Amino acid sequence: MASSKVWLITGVHESSGNYHIPTPSGASSGFGRSLVSSVLARGDRVIASSRTLDPIQDLDGTNDNLRLLQLDVTAGEEIIASRIAEAAAFWGHIDILVNNAGSCYLGLLEENGSAILRKQYEVNVFGLLDVTLACLPYMRAQKDGTVVVIGSRSAWTGEVIGLGAYGSSKAAVHLVAEALRAEVARFNIRILIVQPSAFRTRMVRIEDNYGTQNPIEAYDDLRRENIDWYAARDGNQEGDPDKAMEAVVDVVRGEGRAAGKPWPEFLLLGKDADRDVRAKCKVMTDHLDEWSEVVKSVDYQ
Repeated sequence: MASSKVWLITGVHESSGNYHIPTPSGASSGFGRSLVSSVLARGDRVIASSRTLDPIQDLDGTNDNLRLLQLDVTAGEEIIASRIAEAAAFWGHIDILVNNAGSCYLGLLEENGSAILRKQYEVNVFGLLDVTLACLPYMRAQKDGTVVVIGSRSAWTGEVIGLGAYGSSKAAVHLVAEALRAEVARFNIRILIVQPSAFRTRMVRIEDNYGTQNPIEAYDDLRRENIDWYAARDGNQEGDPDKAMEAVVDVVRGEGRAAGKPWPEFLLLGKDADRDVRAKCKVMTDHLDEWSEVVKSVDYQ
């Protein structure tokens, strides 16, 4: 891919795109800032967007190839369309959209109820779709474009307690992106679904985002164990966000380890992702083998 492409990256100030939980002092800046640094280092241009501009004002004026954009992905279709028009006006086009903005609400499904699911989907699914659809007319007009969706390996691990709302939103995102891929391929628009495992981005944090507002006594022990489990993992994840985003840029630009390889459509990142996706695929193929007689017995004769 030629240089001087224009990237629009959402959720730059949030840790791993985390939409509501601030990055504490000393923590990793997350996927967004790692991606901005990697793209600029390759000579491309970046529009770094954030729900509010204050947290990314330190980026202003640091590079002639960088512009800042206030963009709340939950603002609704009309406002988002106007913000994307503003973004397109910076350099006249948008070549690559990276849907990085997101949120992660932890907790038990029965305690949190549907309210937390709606809150989770508002950012991770509906916000992502609104931003993507606002960018597509520009990509269709130039008959070229790339949409990167930051999903999660959590979509494959529904049995992990506490991640029901988040994991289900990412599973929805994966399917939406696959459906969209089939529709826009005729316009030379590619979609890359990135599925990271646990990275040291402070995305999954206990403070302020584990739902305990409606405690059910029967879950007291499980809830305490779950909170302790996440607290122990916080800051000890094996994944390096800088390396992850270097891999994403390699794929989009066809460079480095992606040079000469076909477009992958998916990019799983991390040893946990490798293990968990293989395990879920085995569960399903084992089921098909064990229940094959029943599975294939329900058609009209």
